[in-house]
Amino acid sequence: MTAAEANDSGSRPAMPVTPGYDVALAANVRPPGWTNPKPASNYHLVIIGAGPAGLVAAAGAAALGARVALVERNLLGGDCLNVGCVPSKALLRSARFYADLDQAPTFTGGAPMGSDADFPAVMERMRRLRAHLSRHDSAERFQSLGVDVFIGEAAFAGPRLIQVAGAGLPFSKAVIATGARPSRPDIAGLDECGYLTNETVFNLTERPRRLLVIGGGPLGCEMAQAFARLGCSVTIANKERYFLPDEERDAAEILANALRRDGIEVRHNTVVTGVSREGMEKRVRLVNDHQESTVVVDEILAGVGRVPNVAGLNLEAAGIAYDQKRGVLVDDHLRTSNRRVYAVGDVALERKFTHMAEATARMVIQNALFMGRKRLSSLTIPWCTYTDPEIAHVGLYVQDGRKGGHPLKTFTIPMSDVDRAVLDGEDEGFVKIHVREGTDTILGATIVARHAGEMINEISLAMVAGIGLKTISQVIHSYPTQAEAIRKAADAYQRTRVSPFLAWLSRRWLAWSR
Repeated sequence: MTAAEANDSGSRPAMPVTPGYDVALAANVRPPGWTNPKPASNYHLVIIGAGPAGLVAAAGAAALGARVALVERNLLGGDCLNVGCVPSKALLRSARFYADLDQAPTFTGGAPMGSDADFPAVMERMRRLRAHLSRHDSAERFQSLGVDVFIGEAAFAGPRLIQVAGAGLPFSKAVIATGARPSRPDIAGLDECGYLTNETVFNLTERPRRLLVIGGGPLGCEMAQAFARLGCSVTIANKERYFLPDEERDAAEILANALRRDGIEVRHNTVVTGVSREGMEKRVRLVNDHQESTVVVDEILAGVGRVPNVAGLNLEAAGIAYDQKRGVLVDDHLRTSNRRVYAVGDVALERKFTHMAEATARMVIQNALFMGRKRLSSLTIPWCTYTDPEIAHVGLYVQDGRKGGHPLKTFTIPMSDVDRAVLDGEDEGFVKIHVREGTDTILGATIVARHAGEMINEISLAMVAGIGLKTISQVIHSYPTQAEAIRKAADAYQRTRVSPFLAWLSRRWLAWSR
C-alpha cells in the first residue's frame, strides 16, 4: 500500500517494527498473537477506536460497572501515543536542548558549546520514551480493567450491532472514536516522489539534510523548528500570510521571527505546485505572488490539516449521518442521528486536540450511560502550539467579541516586564487577557512564552470557576516565576477601577490623616 492509498483508506502506514523499543511498543499496543475474547450477549457500551478518547471512555465506563468492548484496528493509544503528541514532544525537547547549547554565550559569555545533534540518538530516545509510556495504553492493562479488547476492523451491521473479525458485538450504546488522519495534499508529482506526514516522520532514523515543510499550522511550525534545531536545512511553505492564521496576529509574528532566528527559510503566501525527482533529490516548484521558484530537498513533510476517519465503518447501516470533511455529525450532547450512538474526539469535532478528545469522552460516559445532559458548548478548552516560544489560547479572541456583540477590554503584559522571564533569557512574548467591558469577567486569553502551555491553565481554571481578574490580583504568586505575568495583568485591571473621584478622595483622606 502506498502512502497515498493509506491516506485514502484511513489506515495508518504500518509502523516498522525493529529490534528494541518498537518491539516493546508493539507488545503493548498491538500484541502479536492477541486473541479476541468471546463477545458478550450484550454490551452496555461498545467503543470503536482506542485513541485517547476511546481509552478514557472505556476505562471510565468499566470503572462504573459497565460491560465494555473496545475495538481497535491498528495501534492502541491512537495518534497521540504513536505518531502525535508523545513522539513530537520528545523530539521538541531534544531540539530545545541543542538550541540552548547554541545560546551559551548569552548565559556564560563564553563560546557556543558547538555540539552537533546526534539525530539517530534523538530518535532512539523518542522511541524509548514512547515504549515506556505505552504501558498505560496496553491491551493487557485494559483487559485487567474489565474491558473486552478486540483487535480488528469494526463496522456497523445494524442500529445496535457492530461486527469485528467475524464476531458480532450487540450494544445498548456505542461510541465512535476513530480519530482523524493527515490530509492528502493535491500536488502534482508528490505521491510519486514520496512525502512524510506525522504518521511516518517519526520512523526516520537518519537526518535529512534538506527538508521542505508544507503548511503553517501547529504541526508544520513545530516540526520545522525541531528539525532545524537538529541540524536540517529547513524551508517552510505557508499558503497563508501568517502562521497559525486563527491566532492573534502579533503572536504569529513573534513565531515567524523565532523560526527565522533558527535558520528556517520562511515563505508566506506560497503554494507548492509540483514535485519532481532527479536522482535522490526532490525538486519542488513554489509560486509566490505569481513568481515561480524551485527548491531542492531530500524530504518533504506535509502538514496541511486532518480529515476524520469515517471510511469503512458502514455508518449507513446504523442510520448515522456523517460528512467526509466534518466527520460524524453530532448534537450538543455528542449524540449522532442514531440515538444510541455517540461520537467523540477528532472524528466528530472541529478542535482536534487530545485533551478535547478526553474531555468529550468523559462527557459521553454520563450522557450515554446515565442519561446525562452535558453539553459540548459548555466546555472551556485551551490549546497550545508547542513551538519555542509556545503560543497558548483559551476562550474568545478580540474579533470573536466584536462579532458576538461582546465589547472586550484587553490587558497585555509583555514578558520583558516579568523579572523571571528576563532572568531566564525568555522575555519574548506576552500575556494578553480579554475581559467583558466594564467587568473583570475573563472571556479569553493568549499567552506567548516558553512555558505558555503551563501558564494558560490558570486562566482556564479562572474561566471555568467564574473567577475574575479582581480575585486573581489577590492571589499571591510565587516570585520570581513567569506566571507572575498573569497577576500583573490582573493588577492592571485593578488600577482601572480607581476613578478620578476615588483618587481625589484618597488624596484628601491621606492629607487629612497626617
